[in-house]
Amino acid sequence: MLPHLRILEPHPNVLAFYDGRVPGYRFAAGENWVDDGALSLGIASYAIVDGEGALVYDTHVSVAHAEAIRTALTARGVRHITVVLSHWHLDHIAGNAVFADCEIIACNKTAAHLLKNRAAIENGTYDGLPAIAPLVMPTRTLEDQLTLTIGNLAVDLQRFDIHSDDGVVLWLPSEKILLAGDTLEDTITYVAEPKNLARHLTELDRLARLAPRLILPNHGCPERIGSGGYGPALIPATARYVRALLAMKSDARLRATPLRDLIASDLQDGTLVYHSDYEAVHARNIASVTGV
Repeated sequence: MLPHLRILEPHPNVLAFYDGRVPGYRFAAGENWVDDGALSLGIASYAIVDGEGALVYDTHVSVAHAEAIRTALTARGVRHITVVLSHWHLDHIAGNAVFADCEIIACNKTAAHLLKNRAAIENGTYDGLPAIAPLVMPTRTLEDQLTLTIGNLAVDLQRFDIHSDDGVVLWLPSEKILLAGDTLEDTITYVAEPKNLARHLTELDRLARLAPRLILPNHGCPERIGSGGYGPALIPATARYVRALLAMKSDARLRATPLRDLIASDLQDGTLVYHSDYEAVHARNIASVTGV
């Protein structure tokens, strides 16, 4: 049913459930946000596993994907699951119903966004089809920070206003591993809130102060994720791209610069991996930021 879902193991206690970046593959016929906003870019949900406990970080793009995650965890001996939502966008919460018997933790802003848009999400009019019905809501919220214990592992939940004002990242302090949700992305960030980009830059600086050893974004190159993740340079690379977008408001030459040229140094040193579907994201970013 899910021919291209693969389970990657970037670290001994971390699983990535990755789908997408498969040429010619469609999850569903016609226009739909699963293919056009998630699988085309490639997307992973994660699980942090220790003993009989697991933390599921995002419930993926469909109920079928979430069922596959739960089945895989059960097969590994997991008996207790806690869900954490990175933010409220549809490709991260579509499988919530599969975990309706579990604690689902989110930022209070995530809960507010979901509640405000619940009817439209459930009838498929918020961002188009497929509808997410029923939309299972968070059962617990945090303001800015919360520490959980999964087995013997401490996991810090921290809120960052990057990409979306309700972003929640996972920080594994013992390993200095950052699970970044959509706060970071490869090839480039997807600008969802263009009016907040200056704030996002400040928050990227704050994120960098965690000094992660490795970074696992939800959208990225499967080979890079499977081999352990991205280096800390992904954070300043994201900031450079955001600054370039802001500069495009008054610089037509910069607006016309091809994406490959705009991020050439980060591609050359391997910080970023070019994926052609981000050309459309880049064009959309320019339009949303500059109005051109």
